[in-house]
Amino acid sequence: MQSQWRPKRKPSGGRYHKPYRTKRKFELARHPSNTLLGETHLKQVRVRGGSIKNRLLAANIANVAAAGKVAKAKILNVVENPANKFLARRNIITKGSIIETEKGRARVTSRPGQDGVVNAVLLEK
Repeated sequence: MQSQWRPKRKPSGGRYHKPYRTKRKFELARHPSNTLLGETHLKQVRVRGGSIKNRLLAANIANVAAAGKVAKAKILNVVENPANKFLARRNIITKGSIIETEKGRARVTSRPGQDGVVNAVLLEK
């Protein structure tokens, strides 16, 4: 069970003493959506407060911004991911990923697993 509460270990690696309480339901975390490169696939998830989030499970189109204009472009490949090189190898799109599009290389600015859309900014050559 993933939790967003304090871990059992200190930053130094030592353990905290006996936990004074157990995990609570409102501290639960969900698994990452790991948006893949592929035919667009959305999933709606009910979140706390009754709102709905759109999880993007797969995407092949990005909204690419360049010179003040925004246009849709097909995603060809995930080139690199500064957060984790293994995400790029598996073609997983996250915020900060560098993607290859029809218009050129672009950096993803949205959080696809949270927002349900891939927005990107074109990189200069």
